[in-house]
Amino acid sequence: MRSICIEHADLLVTMDDARHELHDGALVTDGPAIVWVGATADLPPALRAAADEVMDARGCIVLPGFVNTHHHFYQTLTRVIPAAQDAVLFDWLKALYPIWAELTPDDVFVSTQLALTELLLSGCTTSSDHHYLWPNGARLDDQFAAADTIGVRFHGARGSMSLGESKGGLPPDRVTEDEEAILRDSRRVVETFHDPARFAMRRVVLAPCSPFSVTPELMRQSAALARSFGTAMNVHLHTHLAETQDEEVFCLARFGYRPGDYAEHLEWTGDDVWHAHCVHLNRAEIDVFARTRTGVAHCPTSNMRLASGIAPLRALRDAGVPVGLGVDGSASNDGSHLLNEVRQCLLLQRVLGDPRAMTAREALEIATRGGAAVLGREDIGVLAPGMAADLVAFRLDTLWHAGGAVHDPVAALVFCQPQPVDWAIVGGALRVRGGQPIGLDLVELVRRHNHAALALAQRAGMRG
Repeated sequence: MRSICIEHADLLVTMDDARHELHDGALVTDGPAIVWVGATADLPPALRAAADEVMDARGCIVLPGFVNTHHHFYQTLTRVIPAAQDAVLFDWLKALYPIWAELTPDDVFVSTQLALTELLLSGCTTSSDHHYLWPNGARLDDQFAAADTIGVRFHGARGSMSLGESKGGLPPDRVTEDEEAILRDSRRVVETFHDPARFAMRRVVLAPCSPFSVTPELMRQSAALARSFGTAMNVHLHTHLAETQDEEVFCLARFGYRPGDYAEHLEWTGDDVWHAHCVHLNRAEIDVFARTRTGVAHCPTSNMRLASGIAPLRALRDAGVPVGLGVDGSASNDGSHLLNEVRQCLLLQRVLGDPRAMTAREALEIATRGGAAVLGREDIGVLAPGMAADLVAFRLDTLWHAGGAVHDPVAALVFCQPQPVDWAIVGGALRVRGGQPIGLDLVELVRRHNHAALALAQRAGMRG
């Protein structure tokens, strides 16, 4: 593996325990790890001389790579579908389920490539994805193969739906699976792909979709399966929870529990679990999550897009609940720009009336250290010796940051118009240079993706 030396960064934001912000900062990587961080003036000449590449970061702010804790990559194929543009969650899902039923393995592959590229260019170096329907022979294997071509750390969530309309669930029966088959394949993908090692590029998560699309039995058995691999394997659990008030009504009527209480009843709490959204948790449920170190993926843009509400982020953070950011599906956000999600995280907390409810630095912390904690990673989210060589640089000497970066580069990155990265390193490998992904034909990727999106719509009877 190569060694890279970064020097003369206008500002290097470490996100370490001391929250160092180093002016004229420098950093050296060796293989997948960081080996030195400090001021450029203190950079050991021997380390610089031994580097395979020296990168001048003047005009840039350098940070740990962002961590995306919730997404649905395949939904990049169904952005802004007219029938779902102005709908709440349940109606939005009902409009899109028939289209998603036509997904193919090739669709899963190209949508994964496109979503990960979009995320990478927005500063994301680690992403989970919650894929919960597998029609026409599609498998999680297709996502791992696609992720390998982009070079982003990937936590593939083997999602599932088993509670169809005929059994009182929300999804049509044809997009659900038999629960025994789900559990068999869940075991297979863990045994095939999950890597618990430090600096792992691949991990598997078990992720029944939601309370309204799976049975309590599948939730319990998925948790038991994940935990049967033991703490050394560290297989995590993920689902949607408390996203809307409709879900709350459903859970009370069908199970006799509010969503957060239902999760606790099913033993879906603990530091090996994280839930997406959690917009409608009450104080008691927040306290349970804090006590058990259960994580939350906060998805501000999606929550606004679907009129789901504003998550109690301040209360979650103050209670000690681990919180990360998620862009959510690209049919409920229509973008996968994680830096934009940092900005929305800050703004949405302030809209309730308190300009101190969220700061730029706290929002960035949620996107880095916070996301790492939610995914159970102790090797990412911080720039320090021994941590993963995952880092990104944004240019601040631009039109968009003029007049801001000279006062506070960190605040400028968040408050000003979000821009793509100038370069990105994942696991010590340079993946973006000069704003362009390395080794990837972006024009061709977009062409293939658009062709797949149109063909998917045609198969679903929308066009042609």
